[in-house]
Amino acid sequence: MKRVFSRRNFLGSAASAGFIGAGAGLSRGAYASPPATSLRPVLRGEDFFKRAVRGVDDILAQAKLAGKVSFAVSDAETGLGLESREATTGRPPASVTKTVTALYALDALGEDHRFETRLMATGGIINGEIEGDLILVGGSDPTLDTDALATMAANLKSSGIIGVKGALKVYEAGLPVMPRIDAAQPDQVGYNPGVSGLALNYNRVHFEWKRANGKYAVTMEGRTDRYRPAVRMAVMQIRDRATPVYTYEDVSGIDAWTVARGALGGNGSRWLPVRKPGLYAGEVFQSLAGAHGIRLSAPELIDTLPAGETLVSHKSANLRSLARDMLKWSNNLTAEMLGLAATAASTGKPENLKASADQMNIWARENLGMKSVALVDHSGLGDASLMTAEDMVTALVKMHSTGLRDILKPIAMRDDKRKVIKDHPIKVDAKTGTLNFVSSLAGYLSGPDGTEMAFAIFAADEDIRTTLTRAERERPAGGASWNRRAKRMQQQLIERWGVLYGA
Repeated sequence: MKRVFSRRNFLGSAASAGFIGAGAGLSRGAYASPPATSLRPVLRGEDFFKRAVRGVDDILAQAKLAGKVSFAVSDAETGLGLESREATTGRPPASVTKTVTALYALDALGEDHRFETRLMATGGIINGEIEGDLILVGGSDPTLDTDALATMAANLKSSGIIGVKGALKVYEAGLPVMPRIDAAQPDQVGYNPGVSGLALNYNRVHFEWKRANGKYAVTMEGRTDRYRPAVRMAVMQIRDRATPVYTYEDVSGIDAWTVARGALGGNGSRWLPVRKPGLYAGEVFQSLAGAHGIRLSAPELIDTLPAGETLVSHKSANLRSLARDMLKWSNNLTAEMLGLAATAASTGKPENLKASADQMNIWARENLGMKSVALVDHSGLGDASLMTAEDMVTALVKMHSTGLRDILKPIAMRDDKRKVIKDHPIKVDAKTGTLNFVSSLAGYLSGPDGTEMAFAIFAADEDIRTTLTRAERERPAGGASWNRRAKRMQQQLIERWGVLYGA
């Protein structure tokens, strides 16, 4: 039977489990390196078992990552520590952070929680006309998109509304309002958008350019496959320069972008981050409502939500589904909004991401047994976050009986040419994490004999990272090859553990 991740059994299951390698009085020697060959005869004929079990030092040396890697692996059922290297050294966990965030949100809100975006009217309604204001109320839904707003606009028309005497107002202050997740990232990266209690299209605007007769036409839209509403709160100008490729300024409440002409080439597009989520969603809704004959004024942001009547609402998928998709696609905005919403529900609206992450750290220490966790956000984008492999494995062992593995992403094993090995005898469900010269992987593996193990591998080259400028962070030289070596190293460690402890 598939385990169910419910709020009712969450903490009870977590409390009953433990990191037996530490909790049962085993010394650090419990993590001593195992023999260099398999602990039992290998009689099967698959190519996997024909490989000699490689030593850890050999694996790290080949990857050129010696001294840059921390890992730990334990029996997932008993918590018995099997092998480790620098397991108490804190390293940036990158998006492995999202695993902790998912657990935090599921505990605080429950797996069936749905986030609700509303259209609310003040002043009453006479003959289909709202006497006061129409308010777009953010409900902390990270997955709201233009299609959903279009449905809300259509439903508003179907409810009999034909006009609004007052203003279109937008309430996004249910969560802290911030222009970006991490200030150290380049301006143009779409994975570092603004954050608030109202998000649209993951707070990204679609920038497209088309060239004809030597001239460019550009658009900035809240685009989906069905709709292409233009926005005014984000503008783009093309400049004759070589570098930088992009610049950003907040100009009189507008996201003002420029791009170097020489970087455009022919036709193309990319998603840019939105720094003003409330205005973005408000302008898109204004356009969609207008298509139904409901004319609205330019959106105005409000900090306090007045009393009023809810006319239309849109609910997200349940939190378990959102958490599963977040762990699969690793969307940073989803992680931040889920973490912030969890803190708001548990201890009250936090001041910022750091304050919310501090509350999550406290929760993780109290409920997951993580002794040294020091996260600065909920997505792992901020590279000041630190986590130890021992802490992550402790959490995974505690959560093993709660169904966490069911919402982690299956990780394919690959050959030396990076092609998927379809019949590989080891099965892995885990969360990946990638920053510049940081690669992490944590989750569960099943050996060929069915033995389940919890593992965490954190690799980081801090020496190289400290030399990167802000502009170099989008595509640093050498970053792709470093990441490939780190991922190969991760698989070789997993194969080693599968042979030694699960074959």
